[in-house]
Amino acid sequence: MTTPMTTRALDACSHADYLEESAAVPGWLAVDGWLSPTMAPVLIGIILLAAFGTTILFLASVVGYHRRRTLRHGIIAVALGLLVARSLVGLGTVFGFVPMVAHHVIEHGFDLLIAALLLYLLYTHTGSSDPSSGLRDHRRR
Repeated sequence: MTTPMTTRALDACSHADYLEESAAVPGWLAVDGWLSPTMAPVLIGIILLAAFGTTILFLASVVGYHRRRTLRHGIIAVALGLLVARSLVGLGTVFGFVPMVAHHVIEHGFDLLIAALLLYLLYTHTGSSDPSSGLRDHRRR
């Protein structure tokens, strides 16, 4: 029969074994968790670059929506806004503000929403060469 003290000791030994095994891998792989200290600056740089790029695209889409005021332009702006939010969630995870489980649920949820929005746009595309037509609103004109 194991006591709570024995269980804690076994857990500590297992964790120590894990740390010894993970310390043997090269520095660019995850050590004691999901991100190694040598890869953290690289990951932060990549996420910041993605956040910058998607923010520029998002702002351009907001300007496009403001000019056209069509459902299509609004949906594109929302999808690009979700990409910006994905980058912010990624940064929050790297800095420890967003737990890894929440990170996966949120980011994969955003992926699903972005895919659904884009598929909706493709499905409802009218094929019109008139750029002012926007999306067909499923009513007879």
